[in-house]
Formats: sequence, C-alpha cells, structure tokens
Amino acid sequence: MTAASPLPKGAVVAVVVTRNRRELLANSLKVMAAQSVPLHHLVVVDNGPEQSAKEIVESCPIPSTYLLSHRNLGGAGGFALGMLHALALGAEWVWLGDDDGRPADENVLQVLLEEAQRRKLAAVSPVVADIDDPNQLAFPLRRGLTWKRGTSELGEDFLPGIASLFNGALFRASALDVVGVPDYRLFFRGDEVEIHRRLIRSGLPFGTTLRTTYLHPNGSGEFKPMLGGRFHAQDPEDQIKRYYTYRNRGYLLSQPGMRKLGALEFIRFGLYFLGVRKDPKAFAQWVKLVLQGRHERFYRK
Repeated sequence: MTAASPLPKGAVVAVVVTRNRRELLANSLKVMAAQSVPLHHLVVVDNGPEQSAKEIVESCPIPSTYLLSHRNLGGAGGFALGMLHALALGAEWVWLGDDDGRPADENVLQVLLEEAQRRKLAAVSPVVADIDDPNQLAFPLRRGLTWKRGTSELGEDFLPGIASLFNGALFRASALDVVGVPDYRLFFRGDEVEIHRRLIRSGLPFGTTLRTTYLHPNGSGEFKPMLGGRFHAQDPEDQIKRYYTYRNRGYLLSQPGMRKLGALEFIRFGLYFLGVRKDPKAFAQWVKLVLQGRHERFYRK
C-alpha cells in the first residue's frame, strides 16, 4: 500500500533494505511498529524476488510501500531508491535500517528525534551494539590509536562527527538535499563510508548519541589486529565481500577528504599481508582491487 495523500508536517519515514532474510526482516519491522513515536510510513526495498517479503511488509501495521527489485541493487542502490521514495512521499525525517538489525527498544526513534532537535543535528545515529551481547559494539570504533569494543568504553553521551548511518541513523530531509543518497555504483561495502565522507565535507552537524541503541550482528571479526592491537586491517573471509570492500575502498581513498589516507593504507595493508599473513599474492590482489576502484571500474563480481 502506498501513501494516498501527502504526509503530515514532521513526518518520519523508515527505509529498510532486505534480501532473502524474511524472518530477520519480520523481527526488525515488529520493533519499528512498536515505537513510542509512531512512524508515518515505511518503505521496504526488496532485492530478493525469489524469496519475496511482500506479505511480511503487508502484515506490518505501519502504512507501507513495498518496492520489489528484479535486479539486485545492493545496499547502496536499495537505500538510494528507498530514500528518494521517502523524500517523494514528503518525509521530513528519514530513518534507515537494515533487515538483520533492529532498534533495541520502543524508545529509539523518540530519543533520536529529541537529540536531533535539541542539538540541531542534520543526522544522528544510535550506538550500534552486538545483537547477542549489547554490552559490546557491533563494529569496533577507533579513537586515536585505540580501538573501542565495549559500549562502556565510549564514555561521553554524544560523539560528534561519528555515525553508523545505515544502522538506525535518522536524517533530516534537508540534510539529504545537501549530501544526496548512496552511490549505486558501489553496490555494497563502502557506501556508508561515502555518505559519511559527504556529511563531513558538507559541514553539517551530526554524530552518535549514547542515549539509545540499535542492535546488529557482530561484524568485528573482519578487523584483524596487528602491532599489539594498535592497528587493524579489514580482511573479510568471503571472496565477494573482499572484492567489494577493497575495490570500493580504492575509490573512496581517491576522493576529496580521504586522499591523505591513501599512502597510509598501502603501508598498513602491506604490513598486514606481508608481515602478518605473509601472503604476497593476497597483497597483490588487494593492490589490484584498490587500483580498480581508483580508476572507477565498477564491474560486478
């Protein structure tokens, strides 16, 4: 079902991207529907026509739009499509979520709105915690030369300039006018980092509030420590994830605002592949994929 008339002033529209994870999506939508501040509309982009989630979306009590894609748009294309649709419906706030994550409780949206309005933020993210152990972060967070893995290590009640944007972040519509939507060419991996880069360059205020939490499966296993844990290198086990991670990283490091990191990346990954893994072939593959991304050769794997 789609919205028959313009949404009211201040409308919040949630955008969720899914693919062949019907049970996880149902769990996510159940918590979204229970929010103390009700959502005005829900947009679900489904990249998996072979296991359609249409009935899952239709059973959700939130007014909804179900967008089935017969081509896998990836996370980047799925969020781009969903965010544009939310804006076209008249959303003033866009709340992003993935199918394998969910708000920790019924007050997450309320807290995000309060924080965004009180701090005059363009975007605000909840803490993203491990769904199996909420005392741990789902993704490690680097502060200087140290890596934080526990939620208690973060300390402050607000982290400016830091956000996990596709896992529970709330955007003002006006912020998306400035930073745009994810780049479809990236498919997945790095698309969130690219939006984060644009937010920083825009000068818009954003950050993470420690007052609320979004739950997500732990993804820290990809980050391999070296030099006593002072540095990490992202090394996915899955070949498809590795391809898109390294290719897209090459593109990102060629963009304004990230170019200074490029030389450091070669040193860091050279140390990891040659010194830790002792695998010159893997380093050569990393270099090849980084250069492919730098030259904007966005071929699908």
